[in-house]
Amino acid sequence: MKNLKKYYKIKASPAEVYAAITNPFSIELWTGEEAMMSTTAGEEFSMYSGDITGRNLQFEPDTKVVQEWYFGEQKAPSVVTITLTPEKYFTKIELLHTNIPDEAFEDITDGWDTSYFGALKEFFE
Repeated sequence: MKNLKKYYKIKASPAEVYAAITNPFSIELWTGEEAMMSTTAGEEFSMYSGDITGRNLQFEPDTKVVQEWYFGEQKAPSVVTITLTPEKYFTKIELLHTNIPDEAFEDITDGWDTSYFGALKEFFE
């Protein structure tokens, strides 16, 4: 199991970024794929037409999203924490993704950089 901590900057307000990663219609706009998402703790979610699935754990509007991501029969949960902080004309994003299976680490890291935050950055800029 590995952990990943990365930082990103997106030219949008924390409220705009928060809406983009929690509203299923917004997610579909920047991913181009089907998404099921709510801001209710305990509810399951699905992104990229089911390629990413999990359970929502915690939401702090415009500030933080905490989710459990599913990886097959993994015993320890893989937890994603996205923290949003305003910084002038940008939002500074801290990503912490824990308990990533070793065999998935490289794909997950690339996915965050290109498919998730890369696509989100293109969407706003």
